[in-house]
Amino acid sequence: MIKATRTRLHGKTGLELTRLGLGTAPLGGLFAPVSEGEARATLEAAWQAGLRYFDTAPQYGNGVAEQRTGAFLQDKPRTDFVLSTKVGRLLRPGPLHKSQLDPQGEPFFKGVPQLAQVYDYSYRGTMVSLEESLQRLGLSRVDILYIHDPDADNRTVSEVMQGAYRALVELRQQEVVRAIGAGMNHTDWLLEFARAGDFDLLLVAGRYTLLEQGALCELLPLCLQKGIGVVAGGVYNSGLLARPAPGATYNYTAAPPELIMRAQALQKVCQRHGVPLKAAAIQFPLGHPAVVSVLTGARSGQELEENLQMFETPLPASLWEDLIAEGLLGQDVPIPVQEA
Repeated sequence: MIKATRTRLHGKTGLELTRLGLGTAPLGGLFAPVSEGEARATLEAAWQAGLRYFDTAPQYGNGVAEQRTGAFLQDKPRTDFVLSTKVGRLLRPGPLHKSQLDPQGEPFFKGVPQLAQVYDYSYRGTMVSLEESLQRLGLSRVDILYIHDPDADNRTVSEVMQGAYRALVELRQQEVVRAIGAGMNHTDWLLEFARAGDFDLLLVAGRYTLLEQGALCELLPLCLQKGIGVVAGGVYNSGLLARPAPGATYNYTAAPPELIMRAQALQKVCQRHGVPLKAAAIQFPLGHPAVVSVLTGARSGQELEENLQMFETPLPASLWEDLIAEGLLGQDVPIPVQEA
């Protein structure tokens, strides 16, 4: 069994992240509204379970997730948790950006103020973004600051490095934040950032999962070489590994048939071993030594409890052997080691 509340030390920064962290996008009303009471109950359940890494962003609920996360953490000892937020999107009155709308033209985040997300990866925009995040959080600092999805608005790596990255380096030098990073779901961009800058952490969303391991070839080895810790997000690939059936989502849109078939093949092997597919999916990334934490969202205490249960479900070594034997995992993929 892998214990969710044990920490992995990131030697470069001295930060200790619980192996399972809580992502707060669902608490900002992603896909369905979440009440203040439900959000607080979920955060309380995570805290009572021993989770101490919390990730948020201005994007999540147009600031609502930051507000709810900060309101909960304000009365907790500041040294007892690790908190990350992100820069790159300023919240302003106005028409919604196309990235805020689903294929049917409806907002992704429900039951929240419909503010425009203005993409801004400039030096000044980054400083303003952090200042406004701290106001919403009601806290004096965050531990980790990520550049959020810079691939989503026709920017170049060079532009982001000259603007947002320069600001993040300055904030780290001034000890305003302890660690800086970038987070997105495109491995090629993350690889360019890892090569070009002195990042502490990278949030790899959906590209190192049981379904696909695009980050394994170049990105993860480079992270090991440079001492960059990896936070693995999107481990269910937007729901496909949670419910591999027609109608499932992948990258927040309808999953293509070939990926549904692959997810179903993974599920069949898990069923033969008497374990849920979700348990294999949530534990898989921690097999790689570069990965310091797995980040999953929850919109209720019940969902959080299920994530904890899946994370701590014992998995036999023969499961991974069979996945490799059937060509569903590569021979070189590091697998999680169960603990006493």
